[in-house]
Amino acid sequence: MSLKRTIETSFGRVRVRGEISGFKRHASGHCYFSLKDEGACMDAVVWRSSAQTLAFRPVDGAEVIATGKLTTYPGRSKYQIVIDRMELAGEGALMALLDKRRRALAAEGLFDSSRKRKLPFLPRVIGVVTSPTGAVIRDILHRLEDRSPTHVIVWPVPVQGEGASARVAQAIRGFGAIEAGGPVLKPDLLIVARGGGSIEDLWAFNEEEVVRAAAESPIPLISAVGHETDTTLIDFASDMRAPTPTAAAELAVPVRSELMAEVDDLGRRAAFCLTTHARRACERLDFTLDRWPQPQALFAPTTQRVDELVARMPRALAARAAHARADLSSVAPRLRPEILSDRIERASDRLASLWRLAELAHPDRPLRRGFARVTDRTGKTLTHAAEATAAKTLRLHFGDGAVDATTEPKPKQPSRVERSGARSYVAPQRGLFDEPEE
Repeated sequence: MSLKRTIETSFGRVRVRGEISGFKRHASGHCYFSLKDEGACMDAVVWRSSAQTLAFRPVDGAEVIATGKLTTYPGRSKYQIVIDRMELAGEGALMALLDKRRRALAAEGLFDSSRKRKLPFLPRVIGVVTSPTGAVIRDILHRLEDRSPTHVIVWPVPVQGEGASARVAQAIRGFGAIEAGGPVLKPDLLIVARGGGSIEDLWAFNEEEVVRAAAESPIPLISAVGHETDTTLIDFASDMRAPTPTAAAELAVPVRSELMAEVDDLGRRAAFCLTTHARRACERLDFTLDRWPQPQALFAPTTQRVDELVARMPRALAARAAHARADLSSVAPRLRPEILSDRIERASDRLASLWRLAELAHPDRPLRRGFARVTDRTGKTLTHAAEATAAKTLRLHFGDGAVDATTEPKPKQPSRVERSGARSYVAPQRGLFDEPEE
């Protein structure tokens, strides 16, 4: 305890610059590692409350500047630094700029999950934006060849240094501008890849123009920049982030052999299902047929009934004929020719009487005695002078034919009888068909 008080009192808060080695994050959230330089090594610990406030994720090999308090750990008889603040050595300004840019782009919605698109299941053409030399493109091509051979178009770009960000953004937009059906195949998927490196080496993929090009790409995009622990802003704007370029190739296409095996398995399962279904259908049919009665049993009652009717028919016809003969015999004495002749004669006399009555009632019969029948154009018989005047066109029917006539209304003049002052006598009217007086 005296040693502990001496160290803590003598040094107080210190700043130490060194390289992280043996980093471990405990399940409790505390972080344990060592800080070393060319000639010394010091244990370090970051309690969970302080680890949650770190601006970056500590990894082995990162050079940092740690601020904290020296103390001892009696369990190992070693001294250590309890860190409450830590930043990357020489990269503090870059990290601050990176965080500021990330917040600004995120505020524009470029990193929203709703913008993420689903990758095509089996792309026919894959566009790769990377350096044409180095292990990255070889790893991608080799992995694609192993999993599912696919047509690949490489757009060569520098992946670090001056002008690298502009070339990368130009390549992403160039792939998106390819016309479908043109001489150059339009990719169904893009991969932007680069190997691992320091934050300075990867900085081209943190530039705003690259991030915006990735977010605006009409083609789904996988970012595969650096190793698993490296994070760049293009990772947030892409549709999917791969931890390594090789992993990007694995995400891009499925394994062809596995697909073929799955297709074969589905074919076998389909054949098995069809065979099973057909077998069960046959079993159900056989079971149903077994439960059905035999055709002879179905038609036996009807057949027997027909046989009975056929057997009974001659007897029934004979009985019917006998009844008919008996009925005829009972009425035969009454069917004498004299009776029929009397009836026919009476019917003939009545018919002749009706015919004479019809001739007497015929409207044209009086025309033979000098009468005439007046009709209008429609054939209607006119019986009043007013009707004849109104009709104007008349037809006069006589016993030997018909003639047309017209009427003209004339002013009424006094008759000769009225002018002489003699009395007038109106004879009683007779019907058209009354017999003339003797």
